[in-house]
Amino acid sequence: MAYTDTNATGSMNSDLAMQQYVMGVQSAHALEKQATQLINRQLERIESYPEVAALLQQHLAETEAQIQRLDTILGELGSSPSMIKDLATQMSGNMAAIMHTVMSDEIMKNHFANVAFEAFEQATYRSLIAMAQAAGFPQHVSAYEATLAEEEKTFSTLLGMTEQLTVKFMQLSAEGEQAKR
Repeated sequence: MAYTDTNATGSMNSDLAMQQYVMGVQSAHALEKQATQLINRQLERIESYPEVAALLQQHLAETEAQIQRLDTILGELGSSPSMIKDLATQMSGNMAAIMHTVMSDEIMKNHFANVAFEAFEQATYRSLIAMAQAAGFPQHVSAYEATLAEEEKTFSTLLGMTEQLTVKFMQLSAEGEQAKR
């Protein structure tokens, strides 16, 4: 077991803390790659919900910027994204989106998944903030805080549109429209 010394600022000075921090950043990178797949698959199919498409387009641009932030941090840490994690999460994102396409309420399933995914991302970035501080990389915190603010805003917007989206889905279904997407 590696010796861990906590210095006066509360930082942990150990190889293990550094390894865990790098792993956390790589996992966040893979998570954002998964997000791009989920968003892209949904954007390919949305027809009746331009308000959802607009939000997803905006968040896709934010997600791509988040990936760049993580790439920069990984470079500063002398590391790179985990290709295995990135590939696995991208496949997972594609599979999740594909699974919803067969549902008669695809838009609702995607909406619920998006809300949950945004909550997951918020927890991830709160964890990265703690890891960066504990591992002695406070200079990275502002990047994570910027991403966290974007995730919180998207979460809030998605959650706030739940009732309106539900009613629209029901109305389109009652009118015989293509409501599922």
